[in-house]
Amino acid sequence: MRASVNRPPTPDVNNDKESEPTLQEIINVKLIESGEKERLKELLRERLIECGWRDELKAQCRAFTRKKGRANITVDDLVRTITPKGRAMVPDNVKAELLQRIRTFLLSDALWP
Repeated sequence: MRASVNRPPTPDVNNDKESEPTLQEIINVKLIESGEKERLKELLRERLIECGWRDELKAQCRAFTRKKGRANITVDDLVRTITPKGRAMVPDNVKAELLQRIRTFLLSDALWP
């Protein structure tokens, strides 16, 4: 068998595409730059507390911890188990309100000067 030759890597066609930001990345940057992302996160926090989502999720975490035993559970186990339940428990009206705020932001001049 012949030993391999050290040579520079062959240029990959996908490398050029990766250098161009995706629409999702552009939107995320604009949300951060404008401060809208923090405002949306704060609105979400407030709405989830108002509707009792936070308290219900705490109760589910406590119940899971009691069931498995404190010594037999890791944070990763807790997150892996509770995250899907937490996402499913977000009320539709909270999702709709956030979606409307994001749409309004995207249609505003803040995104495309």
